[in-house]
Amino acid sequence: MNDFLDLFISYLTVEKGLSANTRSAYSLDLGRYLDFLEKSGRQQPADVSAADIAAFMGTLQKRDIGPRSRARCLSAIRMFHKFLMIEGYADSNPATIIEAPRTLHKLPQFLDGREVDALFAVCSGARGEDVRDLAMLELLYATGLRVSELVNLKSREVNLDSGYLITVGKGNKERLVPIGESARARIAAYLGTVRQKADSQRQSPYLFLSRLGGAMSRQAFWNIIKKRAEQAAIRKNISPHTLRHSFATHLLENGADLRSVQIMLGHADLASTQIYTHVTRERLKRLHQQIHPRG
Repeated sequence: MNDFLDLFISYLTVEKGLSANTRSAYSLDLGRYLDFLEKSGRQQPADVSAADIAAFMGTLQKRDIGPRSRARCLSAIRMFHKFLMIEGYADSNPATIIEAPRTLHKLPQFLDGREVDALFAVCSGARGEDVRDLAMLELLYATGLRVSELVNLKSREVNLDSGYLITVGKGNKERLVPIGESARARIAAYLGTVRQKADSQRQSPYLFLSRLGGAMSRQAFWNIIKKRAEQAAIRKNISPHTLRHSFATHLLENGADLRSVQIMLGHADLASTQIYTHVTRERLKRLHQQIHPRG
């Protein structure tokens, strides 16, 4: 069955154009699933039944794996068996009758305006890492980029004169996102000083570089934002995605239409963006309770 997994991952790469991160998640989930099938004596696709899949999903629940993770795993299993049907390795998809775990729609956490200001303030120094970190954080908040899109951003993809950038998101889909005046100024300051020194030979195509002059990794930026949040005394469990959530939430709170926010975020489905309308409604409800005489 592991041979089929290799074929499936190749299919996701060539036919579906899924990102490396998505392929890695699918590979991990399906690796566990296939290990379970092997221990159960299932050697070929035709040997697998819906009962086998239900039993595997039961083992995930017993291991206290959350419903969202289990739902993602079942989605990978369904797609895997669908692929086996398409390629003629199986006659049916036993996963279609398995009901997905119910997931609670967890509202995304975001920063308020004062917290955003505090986060930026701790990067206001003159050191090279301060200039770079502030440029990265300002750009992330100004555009709502995913962390992978931020660290993979090329210098040539940013047009400071016109005030926009081009990024390639999920499914290799390219989109154009405007950059605010503040972020443009911070990037210009970074380009004219810190980055110029870090890459004096102009060999790296990437906009943001590490202290050693190499490309910034997702984990490195994750550590940066954690450290800066701690310095700013932000008690929320902040991540790069928190600024993406803040970007979308603040746009909607200030009158942006949902469709425009969807385009800037790079969501394929408007339903993915609608979660932010719940955030703004919850905020209004809290304000009403706090301020109204009979709230």
